[in-house]
Amino acid sequence: MFAVSSIPAVNVATVPQRSPLRYPGGKTWLIPHIRAWLEPMQPRPKLLVEPFCGGATVSLTAVFERLAERCLMVELDHDVAALWHCALRHSEELRNLVEGFEPTRSNVYELASAAPPDLIAHGFRTLVLNRTRRGGILAAGASLSRVGENNKGVASRWYAKTLIRRLSDIESQSDRIAFCEGDGMAVLQTVADLPGTVAFVDPPYTAGGKRAGKRLYTHHAIDHRALFKTLAGSSIDFLMTYDRAPEIVELIGEFDFYAVEVVMKNTHHSKLPELVISRRRLFA
Repeated sequence: MFAVSSIPAVNVATVPQRSPLRYPGGKTWLIPHIRAWLEPMQPRPKLLVEPFCGGATVSLTAVFERLAERCLMVELDHDVAALWHCALRHSEELRNLVEGFEPTRSNVYELASAAPPDLIAHGFRTLVLNRTRRGGILAAGASLSRVGENNKGVASRWYAKTLIRRLSDIESQSDRIAFCEGDGMAVLQTVADLPGTVAFVDPPYTAGGKRAGKRLYTHHAIDHRALFKTLAGSSIDFLMTYDRAPEIVELIGEFDFYAVEVVMKNTHHSKLPELVISRRRLFA
């Protein structure tokens, strides 16, 4: 039913990594599509809004590569929000904590078991748990990495120097990055008709009874039809990603959107078709 995108799925190792977070469902693989969508726009978008930002790979890429003048990242998850508040407002303190942390199981357990006393400690806790839990999952019940890369266990994804560099790079662009902790749907409705605004929309994949979003994210409930209706009722140029659930296929037709299919491979080498949805015909 849907054409296959003319842009092939990319090896994520070839794409610059901007985010300090290992976010489940991250969109590094989509960056070539983001470039192909934004680069031709004249004038350059004034604002890219990402209402479900998570690891914010798309927002950071748009800012770093000058694909948009500014970005607005929105996230409802309080733990993830603490990380972004710290990265943008308390970067030096956060980097110092990263530099001094030894990622042993006992240290991680100690950090996870105590309520953080302030925002900086909260943001650091989020970063540590994200980098030491299996798949970067922050939702309740997630377990620590056991084997990891090169049998390093919880330390296998803790690259202190790399994290410090990414945080420093983000700080250098902080005047062009805005962050809002809150309801992405509400923010999208507020900014959708501002001149020069575009949106990258990557909601939790829970359509059609999918359970992945419930397992991966603390906040996963979303009215998918309301999201489509919000976008259809605005003038905003957007790019949206979903898995190919029957409910989503029906909504694409109902609201007369366009979609192409990109076939992904997960860590188990299973082929997973994902849909890249837009208001106008792209990538076909």
